Amino acid sequence: MGSLPSPHFAIFPFLSQGHIIPLLHLSRLLHRRSAAVTIFTTAANSPPIRAALLDTDVSVVELPFPQNIEGVPPGVENTQNLPSFSSFVPFAKSIKLMQKSFENALESLNPPVSCVISDGFLGFTLQSAEKFGVPRLVFFGMGAFSSTMYQVLVSEKPHAATNSPDEPFPMAGFPGLKLTRNDFSPPYNEVEPSGPYIEFMEEQGIAMAMSHGMIVNSFYEMEHRYVDYWDSKIGPKIYCIGPLCTAAQPPCTPEKPFYVRFLDEKLAEGKPVLYVAFGTQAEVSPEQFREIAEGLERSEVSFLWVLKSGTQEFFPDFQEKVRNRGIVVKEWVDQLEILKHEVVKGFLSHCGWNSVLESISAGVPILALPFMAEQHLNARFVMEELGVGMRIMPSSGSVRGFVVAEEVEGMVRELMCGEEGEEARRKMAECGGAACDAMKEGGSSLRTLDFLIDEMSGKSCHMGQDNPLHAN
Repeated sequence: MGSLPSPHFAIFPFLSQGHIIPLLHLSRLLHRRSAAVTIFTTAANSPPIRAALLDTDVSVVELPFPQNIEGVPPGVENTQNLPSFSSFVPFAKSIKLMQKSFENALESLNPPVSCVISDGFLGFTLQSAEKFGVPRLVFFGMGAFSSTMYQVLVSEKPHAATNSPDEPFPMAGFPGLKLTRNDFSPPYNEVEPSGPYIEFMEEQGIAMAMSHGMIVNSFYEMEHRYVDYWDSKIGPKIYCIGPLCTAAQPPCTPEKPFYVRFLDEKLAEGKPVLYVAFGTQAEVSPEQFREIAEGLERSEVSFLWVLKSGTQEFFPDFQEKVRNRGIVVKEWVDQLEILKHEVVKGFLSHCGWNSVLESISAGVPILALPFMAEQHLNARFVMEELGVGMRIMPSSGSVRGFVVAEEVEGMVRELMCGEEGEEARRKMAECGGAACDAMKEGGSSLRTLDFLIDEMSGKSCHMGQDNPLHAN
């Protein structure tokens, strides 16, 4: 009897950098395991995707982006170019209009599609997968902890009796764990959330529940408590296949970027560097940026700060004040390359999940300053569950609020020079080692990936069998 052909994965990321990048890494992993992969995107998002996959034979198919959508500026095909979060729902809904062109493209795939892996915001792809008689796997860009906390909040309503957004409440099913409404992003921090975003997310939740499984960018050993709860109480079953950033293509540039040369100089001087970055989506006020800048200046710590274009104008004299020990970068950087540099000893981060995993993979402790989405939950997980970082807290006592320069200065110094920072560094080294082990041959994440490929090839006994790695 001949072996069955390798499966063909159709991968459709949401049109947002933080969602695209991990699925590019997953595509590389599947390709290395001899699976066929086709990625679906739009013309504006295609060039960097193609560039990232140049050394593979992963196919990229461009679908036309819908035109003349109310609430979406003309020419915008990625969330990083949206004017504000109020445009998110119209943008996300408009992608549903690509369903017909997506299905036409699926029909032309050779070999035929075996499985659709699509972002959690693209629930319509479940219908597409069903039309072709193949399973749909959901990719959510969050970890198992944050995903589980949101589901428990929505289904159990443990926050219903609270009188304020900062009043702690116990999370049903997790003894000892207390959260506040402010740990959840609006409108979920309301007792009875409603509105277009909630309606959109409920629709995606129904599609997720009816899908074959959920791919999570994490490793089982780090989040097993939440993976097991999800598998037994929520579903669909989780496949932990991460950290996916370990599959990133190593940088291949003819000469070192100036920011790497800066890190090399600091290494030669014996001065540890704090890396500072808040992602591409966070909306940070000019006043908050000034406080962060002043805190960094007063900390006397060497730093490399990556900013979105346009934010640097908030403090034109800042670079002159810190020019011997800090630089501000306003261009794309290879974040993993920076974090892996020997001189980088801390990461002041918004705690986006991709950044958390990159920091863990590099063994660099995190100083959390969350702004939006599930970042506040990620900050809790980093600090309280794993102990691999610290957190800048507003003086108001709430987890949300304005952070002043003194708070930034004190916590930066503690992370880089203090005992608490040293303990976080020690725990992060252990966690980073476990992350690397999970992605080695025989590690839990690669075994889960192989199990998934076998399952989609039809090699397993039956499609409904459980992942043996997650058996209680």
